[in-house]
Amino acid sequence: MSGLPLLSLTTFLPLAGVLFILMIRAQDEAAILNIRRVALITTVVTFLVSIGVWTGFDPKNPGFQLQESHDWMGAFFAYRMGVDGISVLFVLLTTFLMPFCILASWESVQSRVKEYMIAFLVLETLMIGVFSATDLVLFYVFFEAGLIPMFLIIGVWGGKRRVYASYKFFLYTLTGSVLMMIAIMAMYWSAGTTDITVLVNKPFPVSMQTWLWVAFFASFAVKMPMWPVHTWLPDAHVEAPTAGSVLLAAILLKMGGYGFLRFSLPMFPSASADLAPFIFTLSVVAIIYTSLVALVQEDIKKLIAYSSVAHMGYVTMGIFTMNVQGIQGAIFQMFSHGLVSGALFLCVGVVYDRMHTRDIDAYGGLVNRMPVYATIFLILTMANVGLPGTSGFVGEFLTLAGAFQANTWVAAFATTGVILSAAYALWLFRRVVWGALTKASLKSIVDLSTREMVILVPLVVLVIVFGVYPQPVLNACAASVDALIHNYQAAISAAGQTASSAAPALLIR
Repeated sequence: MSGLPLLSLTTFLPLAGVLFILMIRAQDEAAILNIRRVALITTVVTFLVSIGVWTGFDPKNPGFQLQESHDWMGAFFAYRMGVDGISVLFVLLTTFLMPFCILASWESVQSRVKEYMIAFLVLETLMIGVFSATDLVLFYVFFEAGLIPMFLIIGVWGGKRRVYASYKFFLYTLTGSVLMMIAIMAMYWSAGTTDITVLVNKPFPVSMQTWLWVAFFASFAVKMPMWPVHTWLPDAHVEAPTAGSVLLAAILLKMGGYGFLRFSLPMFPSASADLAPFIFTLSVVAIIYTSLVALVQEDIKKLIAYSSVAHMGYVTMGIFTMNVQGIQGAIFQMFSHGLVSGALFLCVGVVYDRMHTRDIDAYGGLVNRMPVYATIFLILTMANVGLPGTSGFVGEFLTLAGAFQANTWVAAFATTGVILSAAYALWLFRRVVWGALTKASLKSIVDLSTREMVILVPLVVLVIVFGVYPQPVLNACAASVDALIHNYQAAISAAGQTASSAAPALLIR
């Protein structure tokens, strides 16, 4: 497979599934079943091809690998693809979760199934493209185009307030990205190229770095989302269908953290160093504030959505520690959160499909009727809390260790989030699962079906496996993280030397 354009195949293979679905003209039950089967087979095949990307990837090489390049519009825009130790993890995470999203929608989505599956397959292509693009304009195209299918998924197949939630999601994310587009144009005018591999070695002036950093921050902070631009996320999660919530939490939020790692730190190192205290402040506020807000939620989905904002606070904190533990911890936290939060939203979808409500007060005592579900939900709750032995512990521990090296006060305040996460997660579990089964509406509820077991069990297994043995993820990104930190420190040293040499000249004048 070494001669095949594996990244392009992985990226655009879902569009082949779209073409097959478009050829199905009938609207009867057999045609709908075939549409679902085509979508599932397409996502499974895409995952298998992405395994080829993983096996062809050399973790000891810190640079971009499996590169493809085709010039279309000269220096301003070219088709450039490649993955390094950071992006390859998110490509694999995306392709791995997509079949579960299709399975989760198998019975719950009954209207406009054809359009629904097309939206998900197009979204998969765009998400993979974000993590594979090594051209700044190509990255921006994938990054922004992903808004469209998710906007439709929320707005067409969402809940009662789906139109409000979809427009809020679209406007928040689009507004931030307008500034990034202006910054991309400024970078092209300055460097004469949009090739990311060239731009990371381009020493932009310190004064220019600050404005560029702020412009990119406006987009990535909304996408994460960081406090205080996080308010679109709970609404989007509550109204989105189950599979839409899975992709929002597991993949789309990670694009913000990936953007900080890909652009902010390597391209604007001086601005990143100057504005790191600002990021630390927002991260700590997010960890504490959104955890407290989660404690008072009455909607299961909204509680998990606020917990996602808190967990992303650990990610941004870890990234801007600019040390190995913090950055590796942030990457692992994003990868782990993709598994844990995705599985938690799938668990919510299981009971919602049966009861058609997400109100916490509508449940209680599910362990009496759904012992398998209760066990899986318990493991995922412990992972969300960060219990040792689960993947949630590794990421949080490393980010806190990195933060302790950078600023002990930041680490101390952020550690309170561990306690608060235990409070809201265990509170949720106790009210939904434990206790006597007193509500008459729950006495006929049934445990997990075979399809639901196929969806949830692999995720739970991986959460435990990576909690006990995190090395595959850490080893994959180690070389790229080391190179990122080395280049960052070299850029900071060079900027310091330039500033010190300029000082005597100013005195002479």
